Amino acid sequence: MKTWTPKQGEVERKWLVIDAKDRVLGRVAAEAARCLRGKHKPTFAPHMDTGDFVIILNAAKVRLTGRKLDQKIYYSHSHYIGGLKATKAGKLLKEKPLELFRRAVRGMLPKNTLGRAQLRKLKIYEGDSHPHEAQQPELHKF
Repeated sequence: MKTWTPKQGEVERKWLVIDAKDRVLGRVAAEAARCLRGKHKPTFAPHMDTGDFVIILNAAKVRLTGRKLDQKIYYSHSHYIGGLKATKAGKLLKEKPLELFRRAVRGMLPKNTLGRAQLRKLKIYEGDSHPHEAQQPELHKF
């Protein structure tokens, strides 16, 4: 018996819309990562990019549970001595909600070339509208 693997031309990509208004950040990010990888399709292959494009709307209106707004800290380093910067999740949500979502989804994808290619298919917007109407995106329920 042979294992079937999809060819690169056989992969059908859809555009999915996820509304993040009043939803928990981690749950929306987990579902977005699942769709970006293609795990919701029967043609999933872990070594190929079989996922769909994902549009996240209302990123600024997402919820964080518990005391994460005050206690969760995101770090970045400039690669210079003493260049470590720490930002609380509440400040990041207020100033750069798109970056908050991108970091959450990025942490759930593979840490290699495949994961970076899948992350490029993620489109995040603060409001209700997006410029991808020509792709006829479908509303994703989960």
